[in-house]
Order: sequence, then C-alpha cells, then structure tokens
Amino acid sequence: MSWGLISEMGHVAIQTTDIEGSIRDATQLLGLRVTEQGVREAYLAAADVHHELVYVDSDENGIHALGLVARDGDALREIRRRVERENLQVLSERPASAGVQDGFSFVGPEGWVFEVYTGMQAHAGGPLSFGPDRYGHLNFHPQDVKGMMQFLVRVLDFRLSDVIGDDFAYFMRCNPDHHGIALIQGRGTFHHHAWQTQSIADLGKLGDRLNRVGRELIWGPVRHGAGHNIAAYYVEASGAVVELYTDLEQIYDDSRPPVRWGAEENWWNMWGSYRPEEFRSFGIPPASRR
Repeated sequence: MSWGLISEMGHVAIQTTDIEGSIRDATQLLGLRVTEQGVREAYLAAADVHHELVYVDSDENGIHALGLVARDGDALREIRRRVERENLQVLSERPASAGVQDGFSFVGPEGWVFEVYTGMQAHAGGPLSFGPDRYGHLNFHPQDVKGMMQFLVRVLDFRLSDVIGDDFAYFMRCNPDHHGIALIQGRGTFHHHAWQTQSIADLGKLGDRLNRVGRELIWGPVRHGAGHNIAAYYVEASGAVVELYTDLEQIYDDSRPPVRWGAEENWWNMWGSYRPEEFRSFGIPPASRR
C-alpha cells in the first residue's frame, strides 16, 4: 500500500573492492541468495524478486546507486518530469540494473545516484535455513540533511514520520513502514542497509554466526524509539553497515503528523541510553566512478 509515487524500497547497489568477501558476508552471515552473477556484478535477494542488493566489483568502496520502485508507469513518468524540473543529471533513460522492465537513473543531491523503476522480475528461491524476509530501509548521513529531506519530499514524494532535534535527523516513509530512508546529519556517507526478519531470536542467531567467524555486532540488539524496531548491526566487507531488524512501526494514517523528538531525548534506544561512540563513524561515500 502506497500513497505516493514510490511504492517500496527497491535495492542498494554497492561498489566493493572485495566482491567475493561481500557475497560471502551477504550469503553466509545475513542469509541472502545469489540470483544472478556476471563478470563484475552479483545480484542478491531475500524476497522472491530478482534483486534487493547488488555488488559491483570495483577499485573503491562506495554506493553505486539507491534503487526505488515507482508505484506504476504514470508515477515513473511524473518522477522523470520532476527530475527534469530540478535540472538534475540523468545518467540513463533505461534501467541500469538487470531484471527490471522500465526505469531511469539520475544524480541527486551530494552525488547520490537514484535508480527509479517498475516491473522487477520475480525470482523464487529455494528453501534457506536462515535469512531475512526482505530488504526494508536505508540510512545515510548527508551534509545538508534538511536539503536532502526536502528533495525526497519534493521529487520522490516521501513523507515525514519522525523528526529529531533542529534539522538533525529525519525518518521518512513511502509506504506503511515507519521509514524507508532515515537521514542523520553527517559527513555525506551511507551508513547502513536494513533487512526485516521475523523475530528477535534471529538477531541472536546473527550474533552467533558472526562470533563463529571471529566477527562481532557493533551495536544491539536495541529497541529504537524512532520506528520502535528492534535492531542489531555489523559491518560488511565493503565497509557499509548492515542492520537486521524486527517489529518496525507501521503507519496506516498518512495524515499522521510526524513525531518530534528533542535532540538529547533518547530516540535511539528505549532499553538504555548507551550509544557506542564509533557507531556513526562507519559507512561509505557515494562512488566517484561508475
């Protein structure tokens, strides 16, 4: 169910200097399956679609593109008109990813590339012993967080769910999920991609899998105030952070005003006030070469 031009979060495409390590992390730690693999790209998914995560072999770690699913062809054309009115650079008038029927990609504020599309192929995977249900949301740290928020509203029709402080952070939705994109004032880096699972028990099992290979969670499990989801985080081979979460708030009233939190109010963990100081230092920038 969607009230706007974007019906759901599509995918994250990441350029990585260690594509084998990135695929290994995604399949053996997170529990995704490879749906297609070429010379330089690997497509992975949790849901029954062609892809929700793409790794691109590269000599740099960075975000290649952020994929969004348009509600329908009319919505796709309206977004294309809005991009033109904004004088934003269009990189391709055709889908940049495999397995997609129609779409285009453009460069948004601060160099972030967005790929908007319709008609992704279905891909029914075999049974897995573990893994999330689907890709859910992303979090990145623009330098001009208010400007990025206004762009997402003006061009892509996102709505505000929660506002933190005085232009410090915005949680934004395109469907009933509390947030598809979370913005926090920062250094212009991408922080994490997040995956929905069934139960808090799955977060514990993720911690066990990390421990068996000498890795660790960098934070969690925690119960966020903004969004109410229970979440745990680790760092993948590319340097991006991965979140596994459950129990995210659903908003079915699109007229609901955003919840507002004070800058020092504990919106990050309802179970405790501790935040590891280095948590926000992780992440990767938009890729400089595509």
